[in-house]
Amino acid sequence: MLALLCLWFGVSLPLIFVGYYFGYRKQPYENPVRTNQIPRQVPDQVWYLSPTISTLMAGILPFGALFVELFFLMNAIWLKQYYYLFGFLFLVFIILIISVSIISIVMVYFQLCGENYRWWWRSLLVSGGVALYVLAYSVFYFVTKLEITGFIPTLLYFGYTLLMVITVWILTGTIGFYAAYFFISRIYGAVKID
Repeated sequence: MLALLCLWFGVSLPLIFVGYYFGYRKQPYENPVRTNQIPRQVPDQVWYLSPTISTLMAGILPFGALFVELFFLMNAIWLKQYYYLFGFLFLVFIILIISVSIISIVMVYFQLCGENYRWWWRSLLVSGGVALYVLAYSVFYFVTKLEITGFIPTLLYFGYTLLMVITVWILTGTIGFYAAYFFISRIYGAVKID
């Protein structure tokens, strides 16, 4: 207990104040162009730009880059097998970052072409669509590969799976949001207003 308190007061608490100091000094994001204060009405969108369908469409490609390594990782975690392909895992992670960024930029571009300017949360949601496929694959893995019968082990598996899915969603959503933000800043920064 004493070691835990020492970690809290010696590591975590100083890091909180360091993060506060640097976060307080950071300049806020600035839009590259001046925007109108009165929001325009968004016209009706085509069917494939609905949040559900665009999230499902955008999650397929990054999950395709991820699912083989996910199988080996889950075997290593739940079936006590060895995992020793960390270089290949890093390469798959780089491919995941690139594919999530490109998918987010494309989906935001389609949304802007449909005159829907509310792209902030949509870019986070669409990029996090990989997590839905990770959840579906985890359920499939549970049914086909594992022989868990008790309630507590099942609860443990799905609890850890839920934590993994939330982490994947936050990670890929953040990557997609920053890629879309960089894209929007670049294209609107190039606009010349007379």
